[in-house]
This record gives sequence, structure tokens and C-alpha cells, in this order.
Amino acid sequence: MHRSHSAVSRQQRRIRTEAQRSDSYAFFNLLTGKDLLDDVESLLPAHRERLFPPTETLSMFLAQVLSSDGSCRQAVDDAAVKRLVAGLPECSTKTASYCAARGRLPQAMIETLTRRTAEVMARDTPDGWLWRGRRVRLVDGATVTLADTEANQAQYPQPSSQRAGLGFPIMRMVALVCLASGAVLDAATGACEGKGGDEQTLLREMLDHLSEGDLLLGDAFYPTYFLLCELVRGGVDGVFEQYGARKRSTDFTIGTQLGARDHLVTWTRSQRPDWMSPQEYEQVPKTLTVREFCTGGKIMVTTLLCPKDAPKAMLKALYQRRWNVELDLRNIKTTLGMEHLRCMTPEMALKELWVDLLAYNLIRLLMAQAAFLADQIPRQLSFKHTVQIWNAWQQRAGGACDGVSLQRLLILIAQPRVGLRPGRIEPRARKRRPKNYPLLTKPRDAAREEIRLHGHPNKQR
Repeated sequence: MHRSHSAVSRQQRRIRTEAQRSDSYAFFNLLTGKDLLDDVESLLPAHRERLFPPTETLSMFLAQVLSSDGSCRQAVDDAAVKRLVAGLPECSTKTASYCAARGRLPQAMIETLTRRTAEVMARDTPDGWLWRGRRVRLVDGATVTLADTEANQAQYPQPSSQRAGLGFPIMRMVALVCLASGAVLDAATGACEGKGGDEQTLLREMLDHLSEGDLLLGDAFYPTYFLLCELVRGGVDGVFEQYGARKRSTDFTIGTQLGARDHLVTWTRSQRPDWMSPQEYEQVPKTLTVREFCTGGKIMVTTLLCPKDAPKAMLKALYQRRWNVELDLRNIKTTLGMEHLRCMTPEMALKELWVDLLAYNLIRLLMAQAAFLADQIPRQLSFKHTVQIWNAWQQRAGGACDGVSLQRLLILIAQPRVGLRPGRIEPRARKRRPKNYPLLTKPRDAAREEIRLHGHPNKQR
């Protein structure tokens, strides 16, 4: 039914009022701006008045994943203290009501808001942040561990090489990231063990989020024949490091020569893979012309076929910026603490992951606003600095969202600069040694029982 303008205005005022009364001091306020308010209104579930309504619960959940502690206990304690300071009736510090409220949050709402925040940034991206007027998307995968429960193990089993009771469930995630803003456009998840959880399969689930004219950068996991055909059909170009199986057989003496170790070559369609139906297979072209070139010691493959429009040096410089997706995933996993999801069931673990991604995108939204205000690009601002500034502002300033306060906050966010660091290389090693504890080689219950019977071995004085 069509609602009158006055009814819509009343509903939006109610949502704003509810967000402003949020005991967690309105991280949710970022979601009640003019660009996102309609989405929030349409996605809020039907609910009755509770201690933790949906806006309050989502705000607390977002603040929880941004805090250094990250526990439900701290989230509830913070809410109880803020109610006390505000002169509101006291509430219990037990976590059961808050955990139940988190369970009632619709995952579809969190996913939609995550994608919508990225769309808002993409729509308002200045031309100066683009690559030759084109939107560049990055793709990469990562793994996260889950709480070691039977339900999580059934959905996301630990590696088969590990003994039962000694490992953790592992979830694989593949993310599409905007190069300009760093926002996560979409993500797909699956189990690491078994079919359907590889990065190629997960990326195919997200191809609808690529638009005609986009440019996709990825590593050597992605440039297979069928994926490149799908990109070309959608009007999307790609630049990738050569796929491992083809790298060994690349021969620059054949094909149409474009320059030194730079040529056009025709690939032929291989046999139908198991995941593709016969009808889909028949729609795939039998041949595909791609460009292969060698630069910086890497063999690359791209659908940008013209060397005048896309010289090797330009594509090399562009591909070096693929490193940003590694930094983005590190920010999500390490800075936001998503490397290990705490929830005990697969449904809540997946919801926790999407709340992490929503919190990440909201921080990126602040960074994009600060960069625009300071006439910089978002990649020159520090993600961790922004998280620290936001948390300090919430704790000390009460999260006031008036225009003057927000502008001052954005100025603080834009002050430090980080280098662009194209082609950065870092060793996957740590200098600081961990404490010399032995690895757990038997289930924890069995280890406890052995200690009860025989005591701790090799006790250090």
C-alpha cells in the first residue's frame, strides 16, 4: 500500500529518535543519514518494545566488533553503565537478553546494509579516485577460524590432516573490494573442505555485483577460461597474474606479437567442468582471445587487448595496487579481530562475519568523507587510526553527530598520511618469538585428565 509523505516522515523521525536514544551512542547514526535511512526503514524487522530493540542491538554489535575486548560481556556492561549515567532505569548485566537480541537480527538486513554502504561510496566516488575513469575492483580470499563446536565443525570442518579435538572449524571468504575507497562490495563464504568452497566458485556467486565498464584485479587463482569468458560477456575487463597451469605453457613466440614478451593468443574451450550444466557450457564461446605479457618477473593475462590504450608499464603499475586488498583483509581480520569468530553456531558465526564487514564499511565511509574534505584519496588515510579516533570519540564525546562535531572528527581522521607503497613486498614471518609452550597434541579434556593424575610435566620455576 502506498503511504503518504507525512507517514513516511513520521516513520523516519521515529527511527532517528530510536537511534539517538541508543545506549551504545549511535554508531547506528551513520546508518540514519539521508542516503541510508530508507534502507534501514525497509529492513528493520517487526518488533515489540524490548530492552534491546533492533537498532540498539545492531549498534551494540557494531561497537562490540570494533572494541579491543570484543566480548558480549563488555557490550552489555557498557550499555548498563551508559544507562546509569543517562539516568535511565538500571538493567541486568547478564548477557542472555543481548545474545537473544543478536539472534533475532535478520542476517539479510546486515548483508544488505553492508552492500548498500559500499554502493553509496561507489556512487559518490570523485573522478580523481578512479583509474582512467574506470572503477577498479579487487578480489581475494581469506580464511577465518570459528569456535570449536560440533555445529561449526559440521558446517565448516577443520582440515582433514588434523586430529579431532585439536583443530578449529575453518570458513573461507572471498571478498570484492573497491580499489578507490577500500569498501567491501560483496563477500561469499564456504567451507574449506569439500567442493564448492574454492575461491573460483565463491567469486562466481558475486559476478552480478560487477558492472559493465568495471576492471577486476586478482592473483593467479582466478584467470581461468570460463571466468574470463564470463567477464567479457558482462563488459568487465580483468588483469590477473597468469593461472598456474597455463604459466608453464605460455609461449611468446606464437600468436600476434605486440612487443617484447607481449602478444595476443587464442585460448580454446576445455571440457565441461562438473559445476557447469550442459546448457551453460553450450553458451560459452569455443575460443577466447586474450593478451599475455611478461613484466616485473610475472606473466600476466588481461582482456585489455590494445597495447596503445593499455601499455605494459601502465598495467604493471595498476597491478601493483592489487596489494591493497591484502591490506584490506588484514584490517578486517587483525584490526577488527575477525581472524577468529566467537559465535557457537554457523548461523551466528556468519552473522558475526557480516557485522564485521558492515563495521569495516562504515569506517571506510568515514575515511572517504575525510579524504574528500581534505582533498586526498582514501588510500592515504590510516584505517587503524580511524578506528582509534572513532572509539575515542564515542567514549569521550558521546558520539555527537551534529555537523560541526562530525566535521572536526573528519579533520582528525585526515591528519596522518600513509604511503601508497605500490608493489610492496613483506616477508611472511615474525621477529618477536612467541612464548615457548608446546602444541596441544590431544583433546583438551584428555589433557586435563592427565594433569589431574600426573600433574604438569616439566614445571618451570
